[in-house]
Amino acid sequence: MKQYDIAAIGELNVDIILNGIESEPEIGKEKFAKEMTVTLGSSTAIFAANAASLGAKVCFVGMIGRDAFGSLVRSSLDARGVDTRWLVEGDTPTGATVCMSYGEDRANLTYQGAMDVMTFADIPAEVFEQARHIHLSSLFMQSGLLRDVHLILDAAAAHGVTVSLDTQWDPAETWKLDYKSVLPKVTVFMPNEKELQCLTGASSLEDAIAAVLPYLGGAMMLKCGSHGSMLIRKDGSRVVLPAFLNKDVVDAIGAGDSCNSGFVTAFVKGLPLEECQRTGNLTGAVNTTAAGGTGAFTSLEAARKVCAERFGQELKI
Repeated sequence: MKQYDIAAIGELNVDIILNGIESEPEIGKEKFAKEMTVTLGSSTAIFAANAASLGAKVCFVGMIGRDAFGSLVRSSLDARGVDTRWLVEGDTPTGATVCMSYGEDRANLTYQGAMDVMTFADIPAEVFEQARHIHLSSLFMQSGLLRDVHLILDAAAAHGVTVSLDTQWDPAETWKLDYKSVLPKVTVFMPNEKELQCLTGASSLEDAIAAVLPYLGGAMMLKCGSHGSMLIRKDGSRVVLPAFLNKDVVDAIGAGDSCNSGFVTAFVKGLPLEECQRTGNLTGAVNTTAAGGTGAFTSLEAARKVCAERFGQELKI
C-alpha cells in the first residue's frame, strides 16, 4: 500500500493581492491601494489543497525559501491537510505574485524565486515509491522542472505511477515543450483550449486536438470554461459535457485548478473517466461559489452540499 494518493509537483508562491487601487501605477509616482491580502498562491497549491479537502491523501513537492513567505506557504498547506514533509527549503527566496485588481481586470507581476531553481535532483526518490499518482503543473514557471520533465516522467513510469499534466500558461509565450515526446508518458493531459492551441501552434481548436491526438498516452481532459469540457481518448472518441453554470458567480479564480482536483481525485479513487470528467466539471463550478481558489473547499461534506443545493448534482467521490 502506498502512503499517498497524489503527489503534487509544482510551483509555490504567495499572492499579495491589492484591491481598491485608485489608479494604475505610473513610473516615478506613488499610488494607494485600499485593501491588501497576503495568501497562499500558485495553481498547483490550489489543486493540492482542494484535492486534500475532497478526501485524497496528498503530499506536495515544491521549493520555498527559508523566509516568512516560505513559512506561510508551509502552514497554509498543512492547514488544508496536505503533507509538506517533502517541501524543499533553499537559499533562493520564496516566489511571490503581486496581483493588482482593477474591477474585473487584474495585472500580475511574479517573482519566480525558489520555484525556478528546483530540479529533478531535488525530488526525493521516496515520492515515486510512496505516491500512486503524480500531478505535474505549471512547467513554464519552473525552468528546472521543464528541463527535467522526462526524468520525472520516466521515474514515475518505473514505479508504476500514473501522471496528470497541466502545463498552464507560458508567461514567456514561447511554448518550448516537445509535446510529441512528453505526452506519450502522461496518463491524463489537462490543458484548456487556449493553452492547447498555443502549445501546438494550431490556428483552430480542432487542428490543435488533431495535433496532439496521436501522442496521447491515455486521455485528454480539455477544459473549455463556461462551455464545459471535452474528454478525448487516444482512440479519438470524445465525451462533451456542458458546464454546471453558477448563476451567482463570486469569482472564477482557480476554477481550472479546482476542476483538475476533482478529476484527479475521482481518478485515483478508481472512477470511470466519464465520471472523473463530470466530477471535474462539478468541482470547477463549486469553485465559483466562494472567493478565491480554495474558499469553497472547506471539506468534502461542504462540497457535496454545494453540489446538491446549487447544481442539483451528486458528488460521487
